[in-house]
Amino acid sequence: MFDKLKGLEERYEELNRLIGDPAVMADQNRWREYVKAHAELEEIVAAYREYKRIADEIREARELLEQALESDFRDLVVEELERLEEQKENVEQRLKILLLPRDPNDEKNVLVEIRAGTGGEEAALFAADLLRMYSRYAESRGWRTELLSSSPTDLGGFKEVILLVEGKGAYSRLKFESGVHRVQRVPVTEAGGRIHTSAATVAVLPEAEEVEVEIDPRDLRIDVFCSTGPGGQSVNTTQSAVRITHLPTNIVVTCQDEKSQHKNKEKAMRVLRARLLDRLQQEQHEKMAQARRLMVGTGDRSERIRTYNFPQNRVTDHRIGLTIYRLEEVLQGHLDEIIDALITSDQAARLRQVQ
Repeated sequence: MFDKLKGLEERYEELNRLIGDPAVMADQNRWREYVKAHAELEEIVAAYREYKRIADEIREARELLEQALESDFRDLVVEELERLEEQKENVEQRLKILLLPRDPNDEKNVLVEIRAGTGGEEAALFAADLLRMYSRYAESRGWRTELLSSSPTDLGGFKEVILLVEGKGAYSRLKFESGVHRVQRVPVTEAGGRIHTSAATVAVLPEAEEVEVEIDPRDLRIDVFCSTGPGGQSVNTTQSAVRITHLPTNIVVTCQDEKSQHKNKEKAMRVLRARLLDRLQQEQHEKMAQARRLMVGTGDRSERIRTYNFPQNRVTDHRIGLTIYRLEEVLQGHLDEIIDALITSDQAARLRQVQ
């Protein structure tokens, strides 16, 4: 591990020199490439240097202990040595995590696709709650959001909605949100006051750049039509809505939120590229592992990654056994406690695999 860290530090210093080289600065593409690589190494090199500093201080403390010292001073050195050993262990663990293979999608923007599952209108209303939750979480982190597509219902819910989230590290924070989310509450549509269980599925897809997914225009069928609202009524009389079908995969994307046909087509293509990239990555993972856990299930209530229980003010993430009794805060976008715990659990699992 330390040979690798030494090599990374040397590469970091080399990039430091290259960034300041006038010949490199004249080639902006090359310079940006080096700046990006330098930034990616900064955290791990800083941690490695901290580790070396602590190791040097430990050596000095041990040398002091070998000398004839007064008992009071010796006790202080022993206490300092214990503190340094604990620091060293913590930094070493952090270095192991930083050396884990990075997900190439971590820094990408994401598309959050939310679909109502089992539960009828109540599931659609829950899908709207999840949309607000992710929108507010994105806002709290300074990320930009844009609604790409939606199928609203008469009561203000959504059969399906797609949210684009743009910001540094968006995928790294949101990727564990994929799966079936279950809600237990008294629906607004329930006159008898009985608690119902409904579900919505969430799929988090990294946004694909054009260079990552090549789409042959001949493989597309593009239909235009008048956009519709809840209940199927016409929203406008111009053919601004766009439906794109990717013929080789039969993936269909519809976008009608904008009044401009051009803007709807542009949004639909962004969604299509993300879905094609996700499919490509799934196929690659299946070849490597022979099987890949599906991102979301059928939307059935029995399949769930998380439950939002209103009567008990409780949110439970079933994958890591985490329960929080602050449901309203979570729905207002306070997701960091859950997401941090999921990231820590994932890192611990991957560390066990490499040890």
